[in-house]
Amino acid sequence: MPQRWKITILVLAAAGIFSTPLIWLLDSPDAGQLTGASVQAAVGIAAFIWALFQHPETREDDAAVRTGQAHASSGGTAVAGIKRPQGQGSGSARAERTGNATAESDGKAITGIDYS
Repeated sequence: MPQRWKITILVLAAAGIFSTPLIWLLDSPDAGQLTGASVQAAVGIAAFIWALFQHPETREDDAAVRTGQAHASSGGTAVAGIKRPQGQGSGSARAERTGNATAESDGKAITGIDYS
């Protein structure tokens, strides 16, 4: 969900929670108005909580195409592709036609996707 939609829904839900039910309840409501105010407040609360837990749409689709030749020596690290430490990023990652990876000592050479 885009961030601006999330904010819009949160503001409208908060307005729905407090506006009309508050006005109805201040005017000595009868049973129907009390029920309507309760239902409107419950729907507003549900919409607020739902929007609050939606993740902003920050998907990143990564692609590494025709990679290769990642050389490392004497403890170095080489990545010729996509590096997502600790699996960061919420979009898809794609690596095509990879090849050529050489690492020596404690090094690591990756020509695709590195999630470590």
